[in-house]
Amino acid sequence: MVNMNIQQFRVDTPGIANFIHLNNAGAALMPKPVIEAMRDHLELELLNGGYEAAAMARKEIEEFYPAVARLLNTEAHNIAFTASATDSYNRALSSIPFERGDVILTTNNDYVSNQIAFLQLQDRFGVQLVRAADLPAGGVDPSSVEDLIKAHRPRLVAVTHIPTNSGLIQPVAEIGALCRQYDCLYLVDACQSAGQLPLDVQEIQCDYLTATFRKFLRGPRGAGFLYVSDRVLERAMAPLFLDLHSATWPDADRYELVDSAKRFENWERAYALVLGAKAAVEYALKVGMDNIARQVKNNAAYLRDRFAPYDQIRVLDRGEHLGGIVTVHIPGKKPGMIKSRLREAGINSSLVFRGSALIDFDEKGVEWALRLSPHYYNTVEELDRTVAQLIR
Repeated sequence: MVNMNIQQFRVDTPGIANFIHLNNAGAALMPKPVIEAMRDHLELELLNGGYEAAAMARKEIEEFYPAVARLLNTEAHNIAFTASATDSYNRALSSIPFERGDVILTTNNDYVSNQIAFLQLQDRFGVQLVRAADLPAGGVDPSSVEDLIKAHRPRLVAVTHIPTNSGLIQPVAEIGALCRQYDCLYLVDACQSAGQLPLDVQEIQCDYLTATFRKFLRGPRGAGFLYVSDRVLERAMAPLFLDLHSATWPDADRYELVDSAKRFENWERAYALVLGAKAAVEYALKVGMDNIARQVKNNAAYLRDRFAPYDQIRVLDRGEHLGGIVTVHIPGKKPGMIKSRLREAGINSSLVFRGSALIDFDEKGVEWALRLSPHYYNTVEELDRTVAQLIR
């Protein structure tokens, strides 16, 4: 780890010269090493051809897997490159041989795309969807998870670590211990926590962990990763529709899975994105995940504290542990106008609507939220300017 030198990180981030970026939960600003890694490979393709460039960069491309493994405290053979967090998630789901009557146990705060996938499995295969209760302070109640595991013996337990619609941090390690105790498959959506919090899959005890690079990891769009546990690999679990990269064809009527998480990949991918993603992970590890987590948490807490005195701004985040996503609602204001006013002032933000967080927003009695997601390269002065715009 290194000491937090925010000014150096800002020098490494060309985008900050143009605006205040508080949309890191959407897509963070890439640092120079990420941009340069992609640019260098595209130039290699330009001058040599796509296949030839991939062959020339093969050693560096293969370094993607141990880099992500270091981020998660696992081994390279447990890592797969994918196109996005949702791509990772769907590949994981498709590897589970669901049967009619199987139960998926999830939470009220799981990501909308995951909820839709569960409902589709329910419609197509007769899988039963069960959601655990929340704690009074917010976030899933581990006791409810345990009670429902005992009652239903679910085929899969699925938890989103940090939802897209609030700063809530879910107790994924505590739930992982329950899943191991009762021998349930466990899928963790770390889309918003990867790059924001330290992630240790040995501590979490998950079978699958999915994430993207474009958010807090500060990598490129169109790139994600999937962690797959050894027990999934040993059970010969694999996604539907393998290809010549994820399996071999030794006989006319037989195929064999590759023996690593690469069975969850496709042969074709954008190698410039692979190399950009690797550079993003290496940059995060150099900064230090503990350093990043502390700075992101402090910036988000600062914003919540600054909003607290103003009656016209309602902070929506609930939960014992809160991270780097700050959600607020301003009654009587049109969300599009708020976002546009911030953009005119050079501040990037995002909006979350009820369709992305139906259960949570109905409980909070709102149709939308303004989402502000600071990163470690944001300054207090930037946060103060943002608050000043919203309290006008």
